[in-house]
Formats: sequence, C-alpha cells, structure tokens
Amino acid sequence: MDPRTAPPYTALMVGLAQAVLTSPDATEPSLRRAIETRAAVLAGTAWTPPTDVPGPIIAYVENVALHAYKIVDDDVAALKIAGYSQDAIFEITLCAALGAGRARLERGFAALRGEARCACNEWRPVSLSGPGSCSPFSVE
Repeated sequence: MDPRTAPPYTALMVGLAQAVLTSPDATEPSLRRAIETRAAVLAGTAWTPPTDVPGPIIAYVENVALHAYKIVDDDVAALKIAGYSQDAIFEITLCAALGAGRARLERGFAALRGEARCACNEWRPVSLSGPGSCSPFSVE
C-alpha cells in the first residue's frame, strides 16, 4: 500500500500486528501468526485455515473469532489443562482477536468501496458479476 494514500491508522495497525505477532514471549511467533490467520479465515478474509494450530487451541480460537462474548472460565481452564500458561493464553487470545478484527476491518472497508469477495478470492466491484466473471455473491 502506498504510504501517501494509506488510511491514517495503517501504520498503527502494522505496528500493533508486528508487536503481537513477532515479539518474543510465551508462545512462538509462528504459532501466533497461525492463530491470527485462522481467526482471519473464520472472520472471512481468507479461504484456507492454517493446519499448524494445535488441537486444544482450535476451539478456543474459533470462540474468540466468532463469538468472544461466550468465552467462560471453563474455556481458559481447558487451555490450562492442555499445558498453556496464563501468558500463553493471553497471547493466544490477542492473536485471535487481532486476526478477526483485521479481517472485519478489511471487509468493512471493502463494502464501503462497493466491493465484495468473489469466488476467486479477489475483491471486486459488486457491478462486475456478469457472465464470464466470478460473482461477488458466490462467497464463503
């Protein structure tokens, strides 16, 4: 994205994502990136979820990405039983929220531009749904 035309929040979002996803801490950066991507997939920004998210984390990430208001102590306790520390659970939560939030932000701005994601996974103007082109309405 051209910095001269980028929205003013772009640098802040990039800085936030970099801090959350790459800083050394309780979980590996590769795991944090996979969690963030999985949450983004669930929120509608990509097509194929990563397969390198460990099983015990998947359900928790899905809950955070799709309906965070339903997270209860038992969800956190399940991750503790699986061997994750409080710090690791916090990082997992941040990455899932970041992925879902960024995906929704992207979809919102695309809608404001009059675009929708078509079957070929590209953002296209809604008016480009004629024969021979993929339909923006044949999404997820």
